[in-house]
Amino acid sequence: MPIEIRRFGVGHRRPDGPAGTSGVTGQPIHSDERGVISELAFARGAQMEPHAVPNTTWLIVIEGGGWVGVGDERTRVAAGEAVLWPADIPHAAWTEHSEMRAFVIEFADADDAAMRGIVEGRARELAAGPVSPAEGSLRPDPSRPPRPDPEAGEPA
Repeated sequence: MPIEIRRFGVGHRRPDGPAGTSGVTGQPIHSDERGVISELAFARGAQMEPHAVPNTTWLIVIEGGGWVGVGDERTRVAAGEAVLWPADIPHAAWTEHSEMRAFVIEFADADDAAMRGIVEGRARELAAGPVSPAEGSLRPDPSRPPRPDPEAGEPA
């Protein structure tokens, strides 16, 4: 089976953005009965109107930052943060003076009930016995200098 590649980002986004948005462009990356994965790009002053969906959704900010609302709460978000949008709770996202890029992962159900048993069953099949915690460490990177010993005091 050949490797499947989906293109997204600049040059691949729909110019009109998802319904209920202004200043937002996006591109679906994957969609099937399990859910939808999309990339969204918020321009300065962009907004996604408050709305509720029957599915659990994650907004994963990968560049820039902005604001999100869930129910009556509002907070700032930045790259490296993920926001849970629970099923049937109004949620929104917007930017003011910055841009923001995010992935949206929308599951097919309100929770992971449809997946329970499937993942555990596959894990049991692969493990073929009890699984013990992993042991070991990463191989040292020869291109990095050794870390200073914190007990040795300040470097001279």
